[in-house]
Amino acid sequence: MKVVVVVLLLCCWDSAQGEQGDREQACHAVGARSCDECLTLGPHCAWCSNESFNKSGWFTWERCDTVSALIEKGCPQGQIEDPRGDTMLLLNHNVTSHHGDQNQHAAKGTVQLQPQKVRLHLRPGEPQTFKVKFKRVEGYPIDLYYLMDLSFSMEDDLLNVKQLGTDLMKEMGNITQDFRMGFGAFVDKTVMPYISTTESMLQNPCKRQEPQSCAPAFSFRHVLSLTQNGSLFGELVGRQNISGNLDSPEGGLDALMQVAACEEAIGWRNVTRLLVFSTDAGSHFAGDGKLGGIVLPNDGKCHLENNMYTMSNHYDYPSVAHVAYKLKQKNIQTIFAVTQDVQHLYEGLKGMFPKCAVGTLSNNSHNILQLIVDAYNALTSEVIMDNSKLPEGYQIAFSSSCKDHVLRTGEEGRKCSNISIGDEVSFHVSVTATGCEGGSGESRVFIKPQGFSEVVEVLLQPVCQCNCSQYRQPLSPSCNSTGTLECGACRCKEGHIGTFCECDEDALNNGDMNGQCRRNNASEVCSGHGDCVCGKCVCHKSRRNPDHMYYGKYCECDNFHCDQYQGLLCGGQGKCKCGVCQCFPGFTGSACECPLSLQPCLSRAGFLCSGRGRCVCGTCVCEDGRFQGPTCEICPSCPDVCTEHRECVLCRAFRQGLGEEECDRDCNHLNLTLLEELAHLPQENHNAGLHRCKERDVDGCWVHFLYQAEHRNQSAHIHVALERECPSGPDVVLITALVSGSIVLLGLVLLLVWKLFTTIHDRREFARFQTELVKAKWDMDDNPIYRSAITTVHNPKYKAQ
Repeated sequence: MKVVVVVLLLCCWDSAQGEQGDREQACHAVGARSCDECLTLGPHCAWCSNESFNKSGWFTWERCDTVSALIEKGCPQGQIEDPRGDTMLLLNHNVTSHHGDQNQHAAKGTVQLQPQKVRLHLRPGEPQTFKVKFKRVEGYPIDLYYLMDLSFSMEDDLLNVKQLGTDLMKEMGNITQDFRMGFGAFVDKTVMPYISTTESMLQNPCKRQEPQSCAPAFSFRHVLSLTQNGSLFGELVGRQNISGNLDSPEGGLDALMQVAACEEAIGWRNVTRLLVFSTDAGSHFAGDGKLGGIVLPNDGKCHLENNMYTMSNHYDYPSVAHVAYKLKQKNIQTIFAVTQDVQHLYEGLKGMFPKCAVGTLSNNSHNILQLIVDAYNALTSEVIMDNSKLPEGYQIAFSSSCKDHVLRTGEEGRKCSNISIGDEVSFHVSVTATGCEGGSGESRVFIKPQGFSEVVEVLLQPVCQCNCSQYRQPLSPSCNSTGTLECGACRCKEGHIGTFCECDEDALNNGDMNGQCRRNNASEVCSGHGDCVCGKCVCHKSRRNPDHMYYGKYCECDNFHCDQYQGLLCGGQGKCKCGVCQCFPGFTGSACECPLSLQPCLSRAGFLCSGRGRCVCGTCVCEDGRFQGPTCEICPSCPDVCTEHRECVLCRAFRQGLGEEECDRDCNHLNLTLLEELAHLPQENHNAGLHRCKERDVDGCWVHFLYQAEHRNQSAHIHVALERECPSGPDVVLITALVSGSIVLLGLVLLLVWKLFTTIHDRREFARFQTELVKAKWDMDDNPIYRSAITTVHNPKYKAQ
């Protein structure tokens, strides 16, 4: 477990180091020459405004770095410019907890969106996030405009819509007490080929007289402005008469554009706006007007005179995108109530409109009331946050926390569904300035839920200037009176260059200056590790380690690109100079990895590689393949020292084993010291080369001796204890008694077991006999083998009288 924790900590440390390095790299990427320029490189970049910074050997562009790096470079913390962004709530009325009567909305206003106004100070690359609350308030006012296709195929639908006003007023009264509705109708443009232009067809496009003739065709007619009078709705709709046209598509988009553009004529309030679009056909769109010779694109403006669209034959049909934009701009939510055969057309439009619903209209529109109520509930139960066009150089992102408390991001972060009356949801809005391309002026963006009139106004103020920039010193002596001292750095006048504006550009040719900073024509200026200032290289320091430096006439040398040993530059035993290790005394090698001393190769007994190898670069190279280890002392395949000297000890000290001649030949090189008692044997000490041994002799006794290799000598010294440990003989009487007793005991146990077994068996047999006696029954009967002595024979001829 500890190992896992350590590994995780190391991984986190490496990740943090890598991230820190990336941040520093971003601050140096461009080579900022001013504090304002430094701010645009990233939110982690800061500027050192200390005037003495350049005099410490740092370049102007190195003033732009992370705060921690600048402190390491010696910049006083109080002179580090690092302005941050912030969020200010300028208008923050709480959302309405409940809604009483309808007059409260007009008097005090209902708040469904909080806050109402925010100011963001944005440092480039640093997002600012604020929370937007939305609450669906009970009884919020509703304006509904019913736009109906009055072409001939909608005749039976018109009869049902005439009853809609009163019924819809009652039904919507369950939702809000402040409900208004209006009515408008459309057919198509009144030119060929959309309608017939003969005199009779213009007056009666349906070619019928019974039960009544059709009304002349028209493009769009506004019949009733938004009102709370449901009876008036039914009365005015009842006066409408059906009309007709030639082709199947109608002029519905023209009508939609006028309903959205003519706010004053329609009577739209700043409340929930619903537009019911009822038809059984498709719609003409932009470009179709050319068939009638109409080429001017739709201007998206209101052209109602006497409640009639007068510019229908002057402007082309609007495009779907144009109508969708206008509806979104006016916060109008659309309900397409269409018949089943054209429903697929309007389902395709659904994704293009900002917020709309599509419902299937029955053949005679008898289900229109329920369709409107269901569509309203579906539209208002979903909140989709939208924003106006962002100024250049800004990005915006949404995340939502809805009723299910699941965090959503991306496009899904703009939405919350299944919102009931009284529910409150929240959105987190994150705005980021990508740079200062748009200048330092204030701009604004508006955020609002689609289909609702309330907005959040967001003022955007980029942080593109340092505080020290306002304290400029023109013609400062620190800049040789030829430049402006700004935030600690010099901005030279034209014709002067250098960190302190010390060089006259007219006196020096810029090309010659760069040439003086190259070793040859193929090399980089100052080897890519410095700046050419007035014809001389001023070398950089390492960005990540101030101790790492470049030097030389062309910055061609450094003190950190040398061989490493065990992770250390020059093995920690030398200094790196221009790519070559200069080792301290006592070390050699390209990374100073080789000590000149033989001490690491001496064994514990003081032998050089134990006499079995050579000392190379402080390490033993064993020449005998059987031996290994730092000093060639380990021999896995060799017998140990005790076994190796057992025979010599036995023959020299105890006259056992080897013969006298063989013993003198093989064991005479050993120095033996004979000790009378075992207690006199020296203690074992491996560090001193003392190994204590315990071996058996030919009598089975233990012999103890101590092996000691002579210091710097190939001979060995052995201390032998003449006192042996011999095992005592067996006690015959005790063994005989124990064996005899065991046999007798075993016989008694077997006898008892046999007796127990027979007793149990006899008892079971006797019990069975007793049971059979009880069950026996004796009855009187003839012997089955008995035969009677009397035999009776009947005469078959005899007949009794």
